[in-house]
Amino acid sequence: MGKPTGFMEFERLSEAYQPVEARLKHYKEFVARLDDKDAATQGARCMDCGIPFCNNGCPVNNIIPDWNDLVYRNKWEEAIAVLHSTNNFPEFTGRICPAPCEAACTLGINNDPVGIKSIEHAIIDKAWENGWVKPLAAAVKTGKKVAVVGSGPAGLAAAQQLARAGHAVTVFEKNDRVGGLLRYGIPDFKLEKSTIDRRVAQLEAEGVTFKTKVYVGKDTSEVPAGIVNDAAEVVTPAQLAKDFDAVLLAGGSEVPRDLPVPGRELKGVHFALEFLIPQNKEVAGDGANPISAKGKHVVVIGGGDTGSDCVGTSNRHGALSVTQFELMPQPPQQENKALTWPYWPIKLRTSSSHEEGCSRDFAVATKEFVSDGNGNVKALKAVRLEWKDGKMSEVPGSEFELKADLVLFAMGFTNPVAGMLDAFGVQKDARGNAQASTDGVGCYATNVAKVFAAGDVRRGQSLVVWAIREGRQAAREVDQFLMGSTTLPR
Repeated sequence: MGKPTGFMEFERLSEAYQPVEARLKHYKEFVARLDDKDAATQGARCMDCGIPFCNNGCPVNNIIPDWNDLVYRNKWEEAIAVLHSTNNFPEFTGRICPAPCEAACTLGINNDPVGIKSIEHAIIDKAWENGWVKPLAAAVKTGKKVAVVGSGPAGLAAAQQLARAGHAVTVFEKNDRVGGLLRYGIPDFKLEKSTIDRRVAQLEAEGVTFKTKVYVGKDTSEVPAGIVNDAAEVVTPAQLAKDFDAVLLAGGSEVPRDLPVPGRELKGVHFALEFLIPQNKEVAGDGANPISAKGKHVVVIGGGDTGSDCVGTSNRHGALSVTQFELMPQPPQQENKALTWPYWPIKLRTSSSHEEGCSRDFAVATKEFVSDGNGNVKALKAVRLEWKDGKMSEVPGSEFELKADLVLFAMGFTNPVAGMLDAFGVQKDARGNAQASTDGVGCYATNVAKVFAAGDVRRGQSLVVWAIREGRQAAREVDQFLMGSTTLPR
């Protein structure tokens, strides 16, 4: 632990944000990490609580009390070694993870929890600055070849683990750059892409080969509308089976949830990623985003992280107004800790993008998009909802109309690309995900010989930290399959 009485002496200190008026002028990250002194003070707040619930609250089971103590004692290089023992990419989670570990913090029962995420952020950034993050190439090669389909956090974590076990790993990505939704789903103001690039360089130095603009499947016609696909080449599952000893599917869950109401076909009504991905490409220097929110009344349908990203991006464009609809009722301002701790609580969460300017409306259903007479959306019609016993009903007489020049669907993702799974012959579960277990003998293996699945393609839409967990665990199973034994951590 840190200081025995630290949790009684010190208050939680959050990371500093750049003022709204300044950060709206750019797409760079605007959160300043804690300095060494403040990080050590936060580490001192960690309690000797007997059972560290934060470990189980974290999907990768970070050994949080240990690196909190090391930061408190100014042993930063040891801290990054402990952090890396469970998490391949703490610079991603230290920036964009919602921190379920903090929800499980024992101190959080009757006080503000330890700032675990901010300490993680400080550890990994300091490690990069001091050259402590180095390639760890395998001393002995196994001669086995593994194909990883998808370069998001699950694919990257698995690729790194497998390369360090001595296997020759090739990662196939259908888009023009590596990173999956880390690259193209999350705006640069939350995660600058140089953060991904330096990790990719590390993986390449460890022996991982990346092939971009390559679609794995029967043909690119399998990719449904609403999914960006830069592929200029197609590799079939049969070819992978011939060339590789094992295949890991880590292609994510990309099919966006649609809203088939009257007026859906109007110009100005888009899936969120049709707006966010071109924006990330614009920031990378690839040309202007064809969808602009400048001077427009923007309505974002969906109250999650993707919706928040649409809000922040629209405000940076110079939107005239931004409104966000959520189907569910407004959650309470404060959770009932006695009821929910140490589990993830339901409460109202206000993101940095909301603070930049957004009107939020809850328990609302969109019924129709209204045309301006020239094929463009000019408004939407909606109705208020009443929720009772988990069921919703429309409130009579509550219909209303709202100006809308740009409508963005951020209602989540339903399943992976079915055509890709079908091309492999992989069985799907009831939700359309690749069917594979996570425990017991043969976990992460699909019904197809030497084909495994991990991340959102298996579990459905989820968090980056869950993708890293599954990538690591699947790598262990692939290594076990190839070698008959494994020393990779689970």
